[in-house]
Amino acid sequence: MKIGLAGQGAFGIKHLEACANIPGIEVITITGGNQAATEEVAKKFKIPHFTGDLAESLKQPGLEAMILATPTQMHAKQGEQVMRAGKHVQIEIPIADSLADTERLVKAQKETGMIAMGGHTRRFNPSHQYIRKKIVAGELKVLQMNVQTYFFRRTNMNAAGKPRSWTDHLLWHHACHTVDLFQYQTGQTASVAQAVQGPMHPELKIAMDMGIIMKTPSGAVCTLSLSFNNKGPIGTFFRYICDNGTYICYYDDLIDGDNNKIDISGVDVSMNGIELQDREFFAAIQGKREPNASLAQVLPAMQTLDRLEKSLG
Repeated sequence: MKIGLAGQGAFGIKHLEACANIPGIEVITITGGNQAATEEVAKKFKIPHFTGDLAESLKQPGLEAMILATPTQMHAKQGEQVMRAGKHVQIEIPIADSLADTERLVKAQKETGMIAMGGHTRRFNPSHQYIRKKIVAGELKVLQMNVQTYFFRRTNMNAAGKPRSWTDHLLWHHACHTVDLFQYQTGQTASVAQAVQGPMHPELKIAMDMGIIMKTPSGAVCTLSLSFNNKGPIGTFFRYICDNGTYICYYDDLIDGDNNKIDISGVDVSMNGIELQDREFFAAIQGKREPNASLAQVLPAMQTLDRLEKSLG
């Protein structure tokens, strides 16, 4: 399968590394903003074509699909552009930064019939898959999720420590992971969703601290704390409090309530959540089926984010 990537930054590179582990996948084009950096990435991963114009990538012979790892503010427009060009698309989380743009993407997918998926990695991390399998088997019921998403980003730097050309967002990006995961694991859309935020950063113009609470109709609750001001261990820490056990996840590590490490190496074919979501995208294209984390499936998370944004006042 011949695919393309848009976005030469830290997350684009994660996808290229993941694709290198998936048999039968050939990356033939990369679209990037900074052309010097894009050329450097293209040479490193032996990608024959690079450009600053997504439309040019979409015209490459044999191209079937694109992965978009571009700035959040570009996701909706580019996602629709790819589908209208007759190509399948995976859009990194969040698929858009507004409900209106999300709904336009869902509409475009229905009109074009292309395979379209959001990059909701938490659905694919083996730690969360382990919990999911127990839920589906009827062995666990989530009573509460307590989640902490902490970074130190008082300047506009990306995950690779390089200056960003865009501004990240606690609600529409980082909260999106947990909002979707909470609703995915409980099987319900939150009936209560409230958010508060701290002061806006004077230059970045975004809230640097945020707190979110959610509740499902069945009574499961989620508390989520997010910060760009955190000095210390960074990342997202998930605590599942269930009717039959407590589990703590940190990316691909999982321990139980007694601090015993759980072996999750056999949960899936890889321990890399990005690789697993990419494998799902390609498998859905080959199987002509709806992927896990399709645009339609992640729409409820985006609807909840919209409600959370409105609750900020």
